[in-house]
Amino acid sequence: MSTSSNIKSFSDYQDAYNASLRNPESFWSSIAESDYVWQKKWDQVCEFDLSKAHVRWFLNAKLNITENCIDRHLTTRGDQTAIIWEPNDPQEKALEISYSQLSQEVNRTANMLKSLGVKKGDRVCLYMPMIPELAYAVLACARIGAIHSVVFAGFSAKSLADRINDASCKLLITADGGFRGAKITALKAIADDALENCPSIESVVVKRRTGTDVRMKEGRDLWWSDAIESMTDICPPESMDAEDPLFILYTSGSTGKPKGMVHSTAGYMVYAGYTFSTVFQYEEGDVYWCTADIGWITGHSYILYGPLSAGATSLMFEGVPSYPDLGRFWDIVDKYKVNIFYTAPTAIRALAQCDMELVHSHDLSSLKTLGTVGEPINEEAWNWYSENIGKGRCPIVDSWWQTETGGMMISPISGITPLKPTYAGLPLPGVQACLMDNEGNEINGMGAEGRLCIKHPWPGMARTIYGDHQRYVETYFSEYPSMYFTGDGSRRDAEGYYRITGRVDDVVIVSGHNLGTAEIENAIDEHPLVAEAAVVGYPHSIKGNAIFAFVQCDEPPDNIEDFRSEVLNLVSQQIGPIAKPEQILLVGALPKTRSGKIMRRILRKIAAGERSEFGDISTLLNPEAVNTILEDLQATNH
Repeated sequence: MSTSSNIKSFSDYQDAYNASLRNPESFWSSIAESDYVWQKKWDQVCEFDLSKAHVRWFLNAKLNITENCIDRHLTTRGDQTAIIWEPNDPQEKALEISYSQLSQEVNRTANMLKSLGVKKGDRVCLYMPMIPELAYAVLACARIGAIHSVVFAGFSAKSLADRINDASCKLLITADGGFRGAKITALKAIADDALENCPSIESVVVKRRTGTDVRMKEGRDLWWSDAIESMTDICPPESMDAEDPLFILYTSGSTGKPKGMVHSTAGYMVYAGYTFSTVFQYEEGDVYWCTADIGWITGHSYILYGPLSAGATSLMFEGVPSYPDLGRFWDIVDKYKVNIFYTAPTAIRALAQCDMELVHSHDLSSLKTLGTVGEPINEEAWNWYSENIGKGRCPIVDSWWQTETGGMMISPISGITPLKPTYAGLPLPGVQACLMDNEGNEINGMGAEGRLCIKHPWPGMARTIYGDHQRYVETYFSEYPSMYFTGDGSRRDAEGYYRITGRVDDVVIVSGHNLGTAEIENAIDEHPLVAEAAVVGYPHSIKGNAIFAFVQCDEPPDNIEDFRSEVLNLVSQQIGPIAKPEQILLVGALPKTRSGKIMRRILRKIAAGERSEFGDISTLLNPEAVNTILEDLQATNH
């Protein structure tokens, strides 16, 4: 079943890549036909017009993704563990959920959704901790053809409401609370605040998890246990068209409003499954662990859909790497004899600071592949990871991809591709990467640097922004017509390896999470004293990047520390704690062009610690603002 068997050497990779260039349709058709089950085969493999961001794969095929992730495994691996659930508290009982049990729970959850009036095409919002019921609910939506929209359980009430309203969700599934280390997040209370302004929600299902006291609204709210009690475990899968939406997942943009990326059923399934099996070289019996949250695309593709479509055993962890101590990851690897481990550079950098006895006291010999995701990994962290966790024998797949791409795009293939620290490596088969200059010309040859684009569609790409296709065209396909523009800069070395150099738009990746600077600025602007704010990212030793806010006030605050606390609370309430600025500097004025645009390029340099080399600032509307900011910063640091 695993497509990885087709690539067992570097020459196999080169053959597959060249085949995918010569005839993309034949390449993907072969994978789709040999590795998945279909209710009806496609009439045409692909149809596209990238100038209009119009892409369709496997036209008129019929399928249900849960048949591929669950049903087809039941005869051969019904008793095999599908999901290992490791709770936040190591003293609490873990669960090993077999494919047969997963089938029963997903079907019961699907019948619960139907009993609440959810039908094909309806949107269901999931705002839940990392518990098995989140996996059941995601797959149950797919089972009946509802479109799931998972919102990370660290987001604020306003962020939750914005996402519910944008997708006009009919049902919300949440929990009383969620454990994260020693903290409890009051999810139901946050949801209640959000629902003050969400007219489309008809019902709310609440899973008991933390025992937190909650308010239940009569006629709207019901407990998961009551709602599912009488449901049977038989639910026929809904027949879905290849291009029917599977889910909406929101990602921050360079304008304030998050973008609801829509992923289709068939293309996403084929791409998530192929990249999982290929990059990790998954083998029967492997225990695989991705440490992400299902609230992000990494969790969608590489905790649930990719591994389950391959019949893998996927580990799902509720907690955080620092609880009850910084050895928790290695305790879990040792406990379950994890073979493949996929985490974020932020976690690696944080864990590298710990007492090494917390690493050395655990048996990590089961590991055979390590992976990183979410942001480029720096060389020091790469070497620490390789030497201390991989013991110098585990390849590291440093994968580059995005919410919009659905799956990994540029990555080493475990044990196949020669590795270079800090380089994402070579494009995967089916991915036609290129570098473009600022004038719209492709940069040919090796040893080049430019903006990373993709020249040909791939099955896993998002199809649109929910409710706003024009924004999708303008954001991704207008800068370089008939190409997908990633928003990332990249360097290509003499051997064709790609190294991602960072965002070229106003998105900052903090601890692997994409945060739109405009969204944070909008939150800060809500403070009554703030006239204007400019937010930029700057390098951070643990998080990769952190947020620096330059804030101009109409009048000076009476108490600077109180003001900073109020700004941080606003950001936390509007977006979530993950978006809080690490530094806030009050400035007299922000440097602007004569057309009134804030010169964030200069502010990024200042935030990064540079004190000169700003280029020609004489053309600014207020060049003196730069020196004033430097003086303000020096005064603050003293």
